[in-house]
Amino acid sequence: MSEVAERLSQIRTRVAAACARAGRPVESVTLVAVSKLKPAALIREAYEAGQRDFGENYAQELRDKAAELAGLEGLRWHSIGPLQTNKVKYVTKVAHAFHALDRLEVAQELSKRRADAPLACYAEVNVGGEQTKSGLQPEALGPFLEAVRALPGLRMEGLMALPPPTENLEQARGYFRQLRELARAHGLAGLSMGTTHDFELAIEEGATLVRVGTAIFGERS
Repeated sequence: MSEVAERLSQIRTRVAAACARAGRPVESVTLVAVSKLKPAALIREAYEAGQRDFGENYAQELRDKAAELAGLEGLRWHSIGPLQTNKVKYVTKVAHAFHALDRLEVAQELSKRRADAPLACYAEVNVGGEQTKSGLQPEALGPFLEAVRALPGLRMEGLMALPPPTENLEQARGYFRQLRELARAHGLAGLSMGTTHDFELAIEEGATLVRVGTAIFGERS
């Protein structure tokens, strides 16, 4: 077993344990292996170990890896980083889902360029109110969702957040609960939340997708 396959197995075990604690079926959580800045060879290793969902932060890197790994049947790409309108074309051609939607002009460009099945979208919410972080303020979510839902080629699946890092577990839970309640209030079932450091907590609070990178592929240079 390769090192990537072994780490992937360990993460799946932890996902299953978190689901059990929350009284949820393990199938209710999708593990997105975040492969940004990692070579396609490691993605192939994870694929051979049964992983199908991969997350990329940078649109051009997503484009290049999708081309290199086009022969891997059933591989699903998740675009998870901020997106500029001039890079939208790379995402609409290959992505299964986009996890960082927070600007209407990006949504409009995605809608215009998406030719295949509707692109699953997650609106990014700035749950920590951080000045340096992207994402919608909670009070802006309603009008934004209404505008996006009117666009063809897009399907609003849920919300995404990257809360402020904290060692305080109850504070972390609070951020995840806030996102869960916001999603519920707006009739959305999808919750993209939780990373290498807190994905188990996120699952306990309702995450339907967790984005795990370094715990699978190792530290990035």
